[in-house]
Amino acid sequence: MKAVLFRRFRGPEVLEIADLPEPHPGPGEVGIAVRAAGINPSDWKKRRGLMDAELPQTLGHEAAGVIDELGEGVTDVAVGDRVFGFSSEGAAQAERAVLSSWAPVPPSLDLPAAAALPAAVETATRALDRLGVGSGDILLVNGASGSVGGAAVQLAVVRGARVIGTAGPANHAYLRSLGAEPVAYGPGLVERVRALAPDGVGVALDVAGSGVLPELIGLAGGTERVVTIADADGAREHGVEFSRGDTGRALHALGGIGELIEAGRFAVPTVTAFPLDEIAEAHRAGESGAVRGKLVLLVG
Repeated sequence: MKAVLFRRFRGPEVLEIADLPEPHPGPGEVGIAVRAAGINPSDWKKRRGLMDAELPQTLGHEAAGVIDELGEGVTDVAVGDRVFGFSSEGAAQAERAVLSSWAPVPPSLDLPAAAALPAAVETATRALDRLGVGSGDILLVNGASGSVGGAAVQLAVVRGARVIGTAGPANHAYLRSLGAEPVAYGPGLVERVRALAPDGVGVALDVAGSGVLPELIGLAGGTERVVTIADADGAREHGVEFSRGDTGRALHALGGIGELIEAGRFAVPTVTAFPLDEIAEAHRAGESGAVRGKLVLLVG
């Protein structure tokens, strides 16, 4: 089967489409014919050698497709079902993949849109769970207009929270459509947030990693009220929790998102799609920062 692979660390030019053996599901897993696979910033961090040392490496932790093989003990789905979910092997950017966690694709979604869901929804839910966000809370999301930030905004609103989100002025209307009160990032952030919430906020989530953890700590009233998913160095320096997938994933989020989508309470991010064999161009687009929403590879 065709799959994304790189054999050395460098720029997008090292990415290739290689022929690899087809994977098969183990107990409690499903095999899918991949139709779309998500691309995340961690992909280019891995390609640069900033995360994992081994070579060669495949890429892709999230995908959507059609089940074509069931692992032992799997009884809640059938061959031919449309599903989206996670590949624990990190090899979902391929013609076939094994999913270790999955959920049915909501009827109103196509498969590229479904492939945009797993990482954003799980990451946002994990952070909101760690912060204990619930009804009546005021949540500040730093970097609210991206796929994870947008998911966090919407899921917090569903929980009954009031959400203030930072973004550039061009994205303020978008944040309002998700249910957030937008503020501009940059100098003067604290004053702009306090104009909306004079007593500060209850909790804060840093999605952007833009060096504002001290400001978030001050607005939220303590380090224990702040979580970052993007600033590991800042988290260590300021005593803030850095949340990443290997500290325990919120996989329960996959099962509930379909109902919210069908009820019109969660909007899927805009999808920018590239064919599998244009993976290098997809990385260039993502690294440039010019793409809002979610990057997805089309397969098959």
